[in-house]
Amino acid sequence: MWFVSETLALWLGGLIACLIHQASDAEWELIARHGWLKLLLLVAFVQLSFYLFDLYDVRSLFGRGIVFRLAKAYGLAGVVLALLFYTVPWLRMGRGMFLISIGCTFAISLVLRLAADWYAGHPRLGIRERILILGSGNLAIETARATLERPGSGFSVVGFVDDRPELLGVSLINPKLIGLTGDLERVVDDYNVDRIVVAVEDRRGRFPIEGLLKLRLSGRVVVEESACYYERLTGKIATEMLRPSWLIFSRGGRSSEFEQRLRYIANVIAAGICFLACLPVMLIAAIAIKMESRGPVLYLQTRVGRDNRLFKIIKFRSMDAHAEMESGPVWASVGDPRVTRVGRIIRKLRIDELPQFINIVKGDMNFIGPRPERPEFVTQLSEKIPYYSERHLVRPGLTGWAQIRFPYGASLKDAAEKLRYDLYYIKNQSWLLDAIIVFETFKIVLFGRGAR
Repeated sequence: MWFVSETLALWLGGLIACLIHQASDAEWELIARHGWLKLLLLVAFVQLSFYLFDLYDVRSLFGRGIVFRLAKAYGLAGVVLALLFYTVPWLRMGRGMFLISIGCTFAISLVLRLAADWYAGHPRLGIRERILILGSGNLAIETARATLERPGSGFSVVGFVDDRPELLGVSLINPKLIGLTGDLERVVDDYNVDRIVVAVEDRRGRFPIEGLLKLRLSGRVVVEESACYYERLTGKIATEMLRPSWLIFSRGGRSSEFEQRLRYIANVIAAGICFLACLPVMLIAAIAIKMESRGPVLYLQTRVGRDNRLFKIIKFRSMDAHAEMESGPVWASVGDPRVTRVGRIIRKLRIDELPQFINIVKGDMNFIGPRPERPEFVTQLSEKIPYYSERHLVRPGLTGWAQIRFPYGASLKDAAEKLRYDLYYIKNQSWLLDAIIVFETFKIVLFGRGAR
């Protein structure tokens, strides 16, 4: 909805610029000189630039630094459009028209986002859904923290309710405990609550079933489990909130044998095309690796795949040939001294991963899925992280939801956080989610984000 609204606003900004520049000849400019097409290109490149600079991420729709982020996005769009106009002369707007269009659309974007931010945060006019959290423990606090960290998500926490009188009026994180469970209906009415998020850790004898049932069936509020709310809000599954029954009975389509076969065929075809397209880059990388240091160009390493099956992943060698001879298997780290100069470059640009197209063709991997881990680490992580083995229910991937949502990390804590995203993907995998991951991966590679 926001994307459509801003597209229309940008188009309006382009029309205003045309009226300012051409005045009485605006109709002739738009129709006879294909001005409508030029404005369409302007809007398209601005929107693409917004996407590349994360301006459609709910965490950065509004908020601090919006002027700087918009300026960077418009700067990129302006440079690309200038090059396009230079290459294709008949698309040129004219210097004055181009500058006025950029200025008008920038002003409209800024005003629109600042107005939306003010409107969303207004206590009476705000469009944010008002959330009441039932509970006062760690799960409740984590749910509130996740909401507060995402001011553009459309949710606002009004406070907590629980059956602990000693906490009444106490600020648990920022919102306070504003009522007891016995006063649930009154709190809902007094604070105009739209949704109750249930984050009670121990429900034995403490759960206000009658009050919640009455509120829910009357249609006054929506009642939701904290795990469901957290997943939808963050795009990951909180393992500490997770109950096996919730995962078992959650909505999710059954993957038919035909769909699995179709997905495999699509992966093989795409991998073959990408391998041929990237062949010149891979040849240059292979020559550079060979010239810099002795040892093989390709590096084979055992990884754990679907159903815990072991396979050899294929990568360009980015470390010294004998990097693990003394230390044994260890996680790579940021600024790892074992990485060669060429290795740092191909890692930053993700070129070291390109030979894995062969793994996809062989059926060891998919394009999209959890990144495969080494068996030594899998054993260690499975013992310490609940549900870690569930990530092996699907084929591993060249890229995945965890890779686009979480920066590179190499520790037990990082592995636990990435598992949250992997479980989200396994539970919600679809063609649409795969397409989103592909586009986000392109953006990450383009800007070298999360490179290790």
